[in-house]
Amino acid sequence: MKIKVAPSILSADFANLAAELKKIEKAGADLVHVDIMDGHFVPNITIGPVVVKYIRKATSLPLDVHLMIENPAKYIDAFVSAGADMITVHVETLTLRTLAAIADGLKKRKVKLGISLNPPTPFSKIKKALPYVDFVLVMSVNPGFGGQAFIPSALDKIRQLRVVFKKDIAVDGGINSITGKLVREAGANVLAAGSYIFGATDTKKAINSLREGELR
Repeated sequence: MKIKVAPSILSADFANLAAELKKIEKAGADLVHVDIMDGHFVPNITIGPVVVKYIRKATSLPLDVHLMIENPAKYIDAFVSAGADMITVHVETLTLRTLAAIADGLKKRKVKLGISLNPPTPFSKIKKALPYVDFVLVMSVNPGFGGQAFIPSALDKIRQLRVVFKKDIAVDGGINSITGKLVREAGANVLAAGSYIFGATDTKKAINSLREGELR
């Protein structure tokens, strides 16, 4: 499967966000990972639909809006209206019935749906959700803050998932050239990375190192 790189704007310079988005677009990013945190489901607060609306204006890249929030169904419409191309919800925050309803609504609007699970959540928790989603996001850090170290147990989840799931598998947290190689070998094909990309002196080399496993 094609390896895709999704820079996470949580690590971008928000004072120059439009320039940061143009930089990753020019460097070859495939999509933009937008972390939405509410201070309840995770211990941090980031941005809302208004900011996503301006992000949409600043880039032509697809936006994956990652809802790390309680009651995501209440806010999905606002984020789709703001310009999200993809919505990721957490299995820990909803029932299978709610997920099915979200999937049906997003399909009608031609927006992709992803399901995510946190490091402590077992793989078995998302099995019944797989028929409803277009991709899965495996968290390889405990969500809430950028710059955390990669949790190796994520690799086993990716391997288990790849056996039964043939669509995109994304990984988010502690991704760099070393852990990027590990998650690709385990079966992931979408790599979300924040500080590794936005903190790099050469953005294109950083992105290529995630996609191809070596600096070029």
